Parts: sequence; structure tokens; C-alpha cells
Amino acid sequence: EVQLVESGGGLVQPGGSLRLSCAASGFSFSSKDMNWVRQGPGKGLEWVATIFSSGESTLYADSVKGRFAISRDNAKNTLFLQLNSLKTEDTAMYYCTIHTAEPLESQIRGQGTQVTVSS
Repeated sequence: EVQLVESGGGLVQPGGSLRLSCAASGFSFSSKDMNWVRQGPGKGLEWVATIFSSGESTLYADSVKGRFAISRDNAKNTLFLQLNSLKTEDTAMYYCTIHTAEPLESQIRGQGTQVTVSS
């Protein structure tokens, strides 16, 4: 059974940082491209970043480019997202997903971890 378990969210002030983790199991993590996506209050799912299976290539949404960094540890089946210079508009539930050609809403994701940016 595919399982994705996100953690590391919390309440942080604008300008602060957080590091999110996603523990993966039930599939060959090292062979899969992975995403972070998020859903803000009252909004739909938004793609944030993708990392390809080897970890050598990454893609970012314009809204987070230069502030967020996606990475992975294939030996530990874990995906990470470093969030820096956080803004109030980054407030959302963050999910990791297995990257496929399907719409974001159809991609397998975990229960999510809440990030709240507020002073």
C-alpha cells in the first residue's frame, strides 16, 4: 500500500523558515518523480515543486522560486521541502504527491501538514 506521511508544518512569522518532510513507503520511491503541492484556505490545489527521481533536477512554481527548495534522500525514502522567507500567502496545507500526468487532484497524497504564516 502506498503511504505518504507529511510532517514539519507549524505556525511561523513572516520571513521565517520551516522544513517539511514526507516519509514514503509501499512503492519504489527512488524511481519516482515527486511533487509538493499546497492548498490555501478556500483555494484549489497548487503545484509548488517537482524533483526528479535522481534528485538532480528540480522545478518550482514562480510564486516560490528562490525561496523554497525541494530535495530528497532516496536511501531513507524521504522527500523534503525547505521553506524560507515565508509570506502570509504561503499559508496552506502542504502535501507530497507522486508525480504523474494526472491532474493534481487525482495524484496520491498524504494527510498533509499545515503551514501558517502569521504575525
